[in-house]
Amino acid sequence: MTNTAADTAESGENEDVRRPTPLADEDALDAFVADADAALVEFYTDGCGICASMEPVLGNVARALDVDVALMNPRDDPPLVERFDVRSVPLFVLFVDGEPVARRAEGFIPGDDLTAWVDEHAA
Repeated sequence: MTNTAADTAESGENEDVRRPTPLADEDALDAFVADADAALVEFYTDGCGICASMEPVLGNVARALDVDVALMNPRDDPPLVERFDVRSVPLFVLFVDGEPVARRAEGFIPGDDLTAWVDEHAA
């Protein structure tokens, strides 16, 4: 049985929900940013409470700006630590046309601040 738009609306599900895409390795990261005009990637580690608390914020940013958002644990692919100079998490790297154009590593960033930052650097 397939869900229609009416079924989705009645059930309270939102088909427009955008969640960050988990990425497994460097190849997945490179493919993800290559396919997007603008992409925001959060580098995180398991057990990082601030990193986990950013996930819903990232979903809101994705919806507000129509930007692709992903999560990457650099411990899953250690060369990424050096490639992106990951010194603390969460680290946010904004890619435009496949290239990193801006980065932030300031702990928790409120949604409005992160949205303004992405908007400023993606333009």
